[in-house]
Amino acid sequence: MAEEEEAAARTEKVIRIQRVFINLLDSYSSRNIGKFLSNSVVGASLEEITEEEEEHGEDKSAVPEASSANLKEGTFQIVGTLSTLETPCPSFAVETYYAISREDLLMHLLECDVIIYNITENPQQVEEAIWAVSALNEEISHFEKRKVFILVSTVMTWARSKPLDPDDSEIPFTEEDYRRRKHHPNFLDHINAEKMVLKFGKKVRKFATYVVAAGLQYGMEGGILHAFFKLAWSGEVPALPVFGDGTNVIPAIHVLDLAGVIQNVIDHVPKFRYLVAVDEAVHTLEDFVKCISKSTGPGKIQKVPKENAFLTKDLTQEDIDHLLVNLRMETLFVKENFNIRWFAQAGFVENINSILKEYKQSRRLLPIKICILGPPAVGKSSIAEVLSKYYKLHHIKLKEVISEAIAKLEAIITPKDVGEGGEEESEEEEEEENVEDAQELLDGIKESAEQDAGRLEDEYIIRFIKEKLKSMPCKNQGYILDGFPKTYDQAKDLFNQEEEEEEEEARGKMFPFDKLIIPEFVCSLDASDEFLKERVMNLPESIVAGTHYSQGQFLRALSNYRDINTEDETVLNYFDELEIHPIHIDVGRLEDAQNRLAIRQLIREIGEPRNYGLTDEEKAEEERRAAEEQLAKEAMEEAERQHKEAAETAEKIARWEEWSKRLEEVKREEKELLEAQSLPLRNYLMTHVMPTLMQGLNECCKIRPDDPVDFLAEYLFKNNPEMQ
Repeated sequence: MAEEEEAAARTEKVIRIQRVFINLLDSYSSRNIGKFLSNSVVGASLEEITEEEEEHGEDKSAVPEASSANLKEGTFQIVGTLSTLETPCPSFAVETYYAISREDLLMHLLECDVIIYNITENPQQVEEAIWAVSALNEEISHFEKRKVFILVSTVMTWARSKPLDPDDSEIPFTEEDYRRRKHHPNFLDHINAEKMVLKFGKKVRKFATYVVAAGLQYGMEGGILHAFFKLAWSGEVPALPVFGDGTNVIPAIHVLDLAGVIQNVIDHVPKFRYLVAVDEAVHTLEDFVKCISKSTGPGKIQKVPKENAFLTKDLTQEDIDHLLVNLRMETLFVKENFNIRWFAQAGFVENINSILKEYKQSRRLLPIKICILGPPAVGKSSIAEVLSKYYKLHHIKLKEVISEAIAKLEAIITPKDVGEGGEEESEEEEEEENVEDAQELLDGIKESAEQDAGRLEDEYIIRFIKEKLKSMPCKNQGYILDGFPKTYDQAKDLFNQEEEEEEEEARGKMFPFDKLIIPEFVCSLDASDEFLKERVMNLPESIVAGTHYSQGQFLRALSNYRDINTEDETVLNYFDELEIHPIHIDVGRLEDAQNRLAIRQLIREIGEPRNYGLTDEEKAEEERRAAEEQLAKEAMEEAERQHKEAAETAEKIARWEEWSKRLEEVKREEKELLEAQSLPLRNYLMTHVMPTLMQGLNECCKIRPDDPVDFLAEYLFKNNPEMQ
């Protein structure tokens, strides 16, 4: 009966969707845990993993598929907080919250079946985690069903633990030793949070609490090791730094394996409440750095003082503490009781290829490989130079590659003044063989150059170009191959897959090619002969001097290019056969001396850069340049505005003067017109009116009547000449 109830309970767990709260879903660790759980079926870890599933799990990519807006049936329902509004809401999350009050946050927590507080990345979340578990504990009486609280902590709370056996420091700690753990001084708040979480949750049926002490997290976007990946990928240093002697053992775990442990805790609800999440490897700091350097960097490491770690911008104090810890740990309970589909159980070094692949995919660090072809003087090098700066690619020029290769060969055969002591005989023999091979190759190069007036045979050129394309910088960032290969055969020899030459016949005409170095984009520039000749003729003498742009050399090179590209098998045909269709641009028709239109078209075709983006210095420079451009623009606009105002003012003054001048002219004309019109009337008044009026005024003055006006009117009426 009890077994049937337990089976029914498990079935119920599988059927219903569990709501899971995770803090800071926009952080590295929480984001990947949330994404993993959103793709996991509730109760899936209760089933035993078969051998077929294990083999399938080893082959599958560690990158989980992105969740669609619609929830998968039976999967965990993810909600959580965000650290900033600028971060877009994760696609796998049903709800997200930002800067809400503690009262509102508690309401959301009470709606969830599982509450996960991750304090491995943000120490400021420790206080909130303690508050959350305390607040939930006070609400136990109102719980309708059991809630699970999981604190994701760090093994740094074990950093100063005394060895289990003073005579044997290699005995690892396990979960059962958690009461003996001693914390690192900078992680006092973390161990206090662990103790508080373990203090609550004694009523397992209502409220179960767990602590998961995670090792250094790696995988996906990189975590703490991102700083080393970035330094190695960029190729800015000749060797990756190892802080201190590098012999300290660092417990670590893939972030998705940590998510698998949390999934098992949710499904199993185990009685043991303190768990350790680490992989099976025992790796030192030197192991981690050396592995990164060899897989994607310069291949070398350099031990530097521990204090140098503080000079690394991408490392925080907590990160440095994790890198310098020396701790051996083993997770017995997890291995014996949980069903985990491990992504990197054997550790970082054993799984570096898959880890590196998911790291580059997560950060879109995919190489851009471009080949630019065309006749001489069409602008290949100038366009390649601009694109290499825009996309941060390696501009591969034929002459530079040959010079660099010869210099390396000469450096190999140059006898060393001081031999390295303690070197094994096999290494000495190998070095002698390298010197002999280098000398033989160098002799062949010199002989080839002497026979063909300084020009090397295709065999050597292709060898050097292929070595360059397979170099780590080109594999990381990509390249722009400038003006090579020129012929079908050169392209075939350069890009063919050497290991699979035997399969060529079986595949018919589709010969195997090396996917590692084959270009992704091929650009074919062209222009008419007249346009190219005119362009060369207009070049300054200082540019033409010492190049193949002198009249005779240029015409020969142009004629040779046209002859090669009129054959049935051209270099462009080679790429067409591989379904890499060239981007054709007629530079002559664009009529742009700076090739800006061609560059713009290529950028549209190629797309956005695939790198880390701008560094802090480049961002500051970009902001400074933008500010200067804005100031210059504002100054230009201000000057233009002032010039416009001055012009308008001058125009107003000119119009006012012209209007005043016209007004005076109109007044003068009106005056003259009035005077001309008033002349007949004046003559009439002087002849017929004024004499009588003067007489009347004289009489008025003599008589001085009481009413002079009436008297004058009467006088004029009586003495009107017309009346008489």
